[in-house]
Order: sequence, then C-alpha cells, then structure tokens
Amino acid sequence: MFKTKNLTPQQIALFNAGVISVLVALAFLIIHHTWWSALISLVLTFGVSYNLIFYSLQNFIYRKVKLIYKFIYQTKASKREEFYYKNILPQKTIEEVSEDVEKWALQRRAEIEVLKQNENFRKEFLQNLSHELKTPIFAIQGYIDTLLNGAMNNPEVHKKFLENASKNVDRLVNLVDDLDEISKLESGHQQLNKETFAIQELIREVYDSLSLRASDKQIKASIKKGCEAPLTVLADKEKIRQVLINLVDNAIKYGRTSGSIIASIYKTDGKHALVEISDDGIGIAEEHLNRIFERFYRTDAARSRKQGGSGLGLAICKHIVEAHGQVIHVRSKPDIGTTFGFTLEMAK
Repeated sequence: MFKTKNLTPQQIALFNAGVISVLVALAFLIIHHTWWSALISLVLTFGVSYNLIFYSLQNFIYRKVKLIYKFIYQTKASKREEFYYKNILPQKTIEEVSEDVEKWALQRRAEIEVLKQNENFRKEFLQNLSHELKTPIFAIQGYIDTLLNGAMNNPEVHKKFLENASKNVDRLVNLVDDLDEISKLESGHQQLNKETFAIQELIREVYDSLSLRASDKQIKASIKKGCEAPLTVLADKEKIRQVLINLVDNAIKYGRTSGSIIASIYKTDGKHALVEISDDGIGIAEEHLNRIFERFYRTDAARSRKQGGSGLGLAICKHIVEAHGQVIHVRSKPDIGTTFGFTLEMAK
C-alpha cells in the first residue's frame, strides 16, 4: 500500500510527474488515437515534470532548511559552514534534517534544565552562605554590644563574652578559609604537589591528631585487619590529609559514644587504591545521599550547626579527590553507620 507519510522530495516528484504524464498520455491517445504519440508524450511529460517538480521542491526545501540551520546555530556562516550549506546540506533527506533538529531541541532542553538547576543551586548557595555568615556575625555583635553596655565592668562576664566572641571570629575565619579553598579548587588554580607515601601511615597520623576528640566520646579508631600492610599511593599528601581529617572528624562528630571508626584500604585494578572510612554512628537517610557533597548542605541543620564546622568539608573533599582525577562516594543507613570511600592512584 502506498504511504504518503514522510515522503522524500524524489518520491513526491515521481508521484506527481507520474500522475501528470499519465493524464497527458491519455489525452494524446483520445485525441490522436495513436499509441506511439501517447507513449512519447508520456516519456517527455514525465521527464520534464519530474525534473521541474524535483528542482522546485529541492530549492524550496533547501532554502527553508538553510534558515532552520541558521536559526539553530545563530551565527553568521563561516566559509566551512557555507560549503556545508551548498554541498552537503542539499543532499540531506528531510528525515536526516528532522533528526538534526530533534537532536538540537533535546540539547537545548538539556541546557535549559542545567541552567535551571544551576540557578536553583546558586539561590540555595547564597541563602546558605548568608545564613552561615550571619550566625557568627550576630553572635559577635551581641557580645560586643553587651560589653559596651556595661558588662565590661564585670570581670567574669567580660572574659566569658570575649572568649565567645573569639570563638565566633575563629568560626568566621574558618568559613572564609574554606570558601577560599573551595574557590581555588573549583577554578583549577590550586596546584597539586604529588608525592609517593604510604596511605596507612597518613591515616595513623590523622588518627593521632584527632585522638583527643575521639577519646572524649570514647571512640576507637583503627585500621581494618588485613589492611595494615603499607600501600604506596601517588597524590598530594597534604590535600589527602585534609580529606582524611574531614572524614574522620565527621565520623567522630556523628559517631556513637563508645563506637568505632575503621579505615579500610584495598587494591582495585592494580592501578588504584580504594580508601574507606567507616563509622557506626547515626547514619544518613537515603534522600540526602545524592546531595551530601554540596556546599553548605546539611542533613540536619540544627544538629550540624551545633556540632560546628563550616558545612564545606565534604564539598572540599569532593573537589580535592576529583582534582586528582579520582572519585569519592558514600553509602549509609540510619542508626547503622556511614562509609565514605575514595580512590587514589597507586605508585608504580
């Protein structure tokens, strides 16, 4: 059965030329009553009609398609594009042009979605940043105003308020330092000084530096049995130290009293090592896992701010690991615990 949907210019020209030539041939046959005159008229009419219709359609469609492509690219055609318009584009079928337009439409739709997501992320980031800055600033302002309004004369209140103001200044400084750090990492201006070192030794150093905080909650930090043998990696040691400090510090903050933190190190494909820091703390609900590495994102804002920190630690970890060309991930279940893992290149 003859289908009229999605006909090519050639098929349209053939169909119309065929109809016209048959009608003309029938007219010649009726008038002259000779089959040869009808046949000659059929052939001549078909040839002239086909070429005329096909040329007209092709020229019309080419002009319209050219406008479509110019609209898609929205730029003045370069010499290369002019060659494309004159030599390649006219040879494309309507189906191929339709596919190109559909691809462009899908690409634009995806770009619009990304722009919307970025805009939402920007708004949320500015709101969070504003809140993070306001909290210590208002606290400092309150302490200073109280001191100026008469508390300066009370030595005990005087010292306590100054100490609290100093803590909030430190919080502001840490926030600004973290913002500066993450800005450098995102812009690619932060240079990596790669060296070879045993990852287990660095983990032990981080454990020692945070041992007082861990002992306050009676948390035991260790390296998993079977993972103690030194495994040498190639990375920026101080940056990876920063990652481990953030991960272990979080494990202490949100770990249960008398709990444990376990570091595991595995060889993956012979070229990479997988480092995991696990705790048996409060865990993270599944709906938060996809956003846990975003700047200022907190699963429980009230509890997180009470624990301290800038809210940028995990975002910095992500950027440091990705700056090494590696990946970081998390898996967690509420009331069971959390495991953060990241890969590193093994030293040859």
